[in-house]
Amino acid sequence: MSDDILSVQSCEDFSRERLQLNQHLEKMTEQMENVSVKLSWMAYDMVVLRTSPDLAESLKCLENEFLKCKAVICGSTDGQDKKSHPAAEEPNIPQEKNGV
Repeated sequence: MSDDILSVQSCEDFSRERLQLNQHLEKMTEQMENVSVKLSWMAYDMVVLRTSPDLAESLKCLENEFLKCKAVICGSTDGQDKKSHPAAEEPNIPQEKNGV
């Protein structure tokens, strides 16, 4: 009788562990898919920026104008909004030398 109870308990524990393992694997797979998508976008952005170096300057100007509009609409002053949002910082875009 006690062997049957232990056997059932063992099966339940195994099923619970298997379910947790499946959940962890699913979460890890989803995270890796997200990393893959981000990496693909980064590669695409690099190709676009290297193909058209003027685009980096245009994007910087567009971002600055967006921040100005946001400051007017939201009423932020003294650049407080720029420090509190990492997206507001200037992007670190490598510039190509003209001789390359």
